[in-house]
Amino acid sequence: MTDRVRWGVISTAKIGREKVLPAMQGSERCAIAAIASRDLAAAQKVAGQLGIPTAYGSYEELLADPSIEAIYNPLPNHLHVPWTIRAMEAGKHVLCEKPIALTAAEATQLIEARARTGKLVAEAFMVRQNPQWMRARELARAGALGEVRAIQTCFTYHLVDPTNVRNQPDIGGGGMMDIGCYAIATARYIFGAEPTRVAALIDRDPAMGIDRMASALIEFPGARHLTFTCATQLSPHQRVTIVGTKARLEILIPFNAPNTTPCRIVLDDGRDLHGGGAKVEELPVNDQYGLQGDAFSRAVRGEQALEFPIEDAVLNMRVIDAAFRAGASGQWEAP
Repeated sequence: MTDRVRWGVISTAKIGREKVLPAMQGSERCAIAAIASRDLAAAQKVAGQLGIPTAYGSYEELLADPSIEAIYNPLPNHLHVPWTIRAMEAGKHVLCEKPIALTAAEATQLIEARARTGKLVAEAFMVRQNPQWMRARELARAGALGEVRAIQTCFTYHLVDPTNVRNQPDIGGGGMMDIGCYAIATARYIFGAEPTRVAALIDRDPAMGIDRMASALIEFPGARHLTFTCATQLSPHQRVTIVGTKARLEILIPFNAPNTTPCRIVLDDGRDLHGGGAKVEELPVNDQYGLQGDAFSRAVRGEQALEFPIEDAVLNMRVIDAAFRAGASGQWEAP
């Protein structure tokens, strides 16, 4: 039998119980062995629903379990760094949800923790494990689009519940942290470079204070641009268009990719405006959360290095920081 890594989960967060944990349970290299909550009954309920063997009534109890090798951390954003460090100090490797921290400065603490503990730590941008994004990067690098010069990203949903963690600014809520981070991470992934400057417009909810809509223009070396809008109070939509000098590539469901049907990307040479030059490519059915868990588990076993170590997460946070500064200053800001 494949040598599976024994995982523990701190928190019964919705993303974990509905998306990540079922996918990891169906993966090749992950065994979800325990889950913890500050409410034992809540942990027991989710453990029962998902068939997780052990439930703990505190995060500390889980971290003290010597059989657990790796931790998945889907806590609210302000708890990402503190509990990730505590897990590493307890001898566990950690896969932490995005955004990795509240600021780049806070995120650098994880580099220090890795050096001190020798444990792996990474940010959970599952899209980079999805075959549709790997294929998009392959096409871009191979010249199928010509010279890639622009990426346009839109990612929106509608959420006005003030009790939801995404609508609480003091703990890292808001659209930029929740979904704008995807636009930035995937542009860096496709361009294979780091931005040089950022301009941004940010609209804040007058009652909750979170950024409910943010738009940014981000310049990369070689006059390459990312333009994106993310919003938490618009109708749900997501689309990425990657534009080159010869063709464009559209990723139709770029972030919440389905796990029961093939993903589709469209390569269009632009010969007309009616799709006459469009070719649809289907990627095999997959679950990006399971692929993410397997990739981290292989790194835990020493079978491969992390493609995106914690330094990548710090770089992404620097761009987010710059976008917030640009929104406040009305000027270009450098990451």
